[in-house]
Amino acid sequence: MNPTFPNRHGYGMTSLRARQRLITFLRDAGIRDQNVLDTLLNIPRHWFVDEALASRAYENTALPIGFGQTISQPYTVARMTELLLDQTRPKVLEIGTGSGYQTAVLASLVQQVFSVERVGKLVDRARERLRELRFDNARLKYDDGLLGWPRYAPFDGIIVTAAAEAVPDELLEQLRPGGRLVIPMDKGAVQELTVYERKAYGIETKSIETVNFVPLLGGVL
Repeated sequence: MNPTFPNRHGYGMTSLRARQRLITFLRDAGIRDQNVLDTLLNIPRHWFVDEALASRAYENTALPIGFGQTISQPYTVARMTELLLDQTRPKVLEIGTGSGYQTAVLASLVQQVFSVERVGKLVDRARERLRELRFDNARLKYDDGLLGWPRYAPFDGIIVTAAAEAVPDELLEQLRPGGRLVIPMDKGAVQELTVYERKAYGIETKSIETVNFVPLLGGVL
């Protein structure tokens, strides 16, 4: 990835210093994958939020992006990414494109990203931002994310950026043997970031930590 991106919102060197502080915070918070840290340092998160929120882009907080959706806090993006990419996974499916920020992070680290978003206007915005940042290995689709993207299955990894009460069977079916699915699971009182891995003997499940996501919904908007 080329770390030199066009300027936006007039944020310049202030953005770089803010990113550097964020990376220090993420490292102290337990993010260990240096490739993930380098990627979050290089990608301008302020490009993926409204101009009025640009000055808060490098705080470790979720921010609204419209339509009842948010851009996840940087720690959560980093944690989910390092969990997903525990080994080389060339082809990844993302459910919930949202702002496109997580998509950009993945596109910096894998060969191909296929991302599905149910809100049409969010797809349009994310596609424009990713094109401006010259990510040509990310393909976006306006569709029901619960269906995955069967045309390009199987996937080496799948990441879901909304909380589900149950894992959609379609997603597990599109996971390659040895593949890994990272998803927030709604347990009622709490949400748990959960890893599903397809082994020779079946699906292995591991709960990681509590998280807070918008709910995973079907259909399109």
